[in-house]
Amino acid sequence: MEEKILRKLFLGFIQIHILHHAKEHPIFGAWMVEELREHGYNISSGTLYPILHNMESDGLLVKEEKNVEGKIRKYYTTTEKGNAVLDEARNKAYELFKEIKD
Repeated sequence: MEEKILRKLFLGFIQIHILHHAKEHPIFGAWMVEELREHGYNISSGTLYPILHNMESDGLLVKEEKNVEGKIRKYYTTTEKGNAVLDEARNKAYELFKEIKD
């Protein structure tokens, strides 16, 4: 039960993490899975790709397909809306962190 609750809670953190990196440079799914793993999020590509697709549908990310070694790889970058949402999320996260850090 606890794990299910934590996964729901961490979904927002994962989305902020995705926006952060997609603003810095184009990201692709396999790279993002590894990046999240380095930060303690055990997420599969089967979980990540629907998140990316939903964020794209919500207008937060834009996708560009590139041929890499004969395979199509989907790269995601933030949109203006995604950047605005990231800025607001950073502000809210900072306020929350100040409140709960002790």
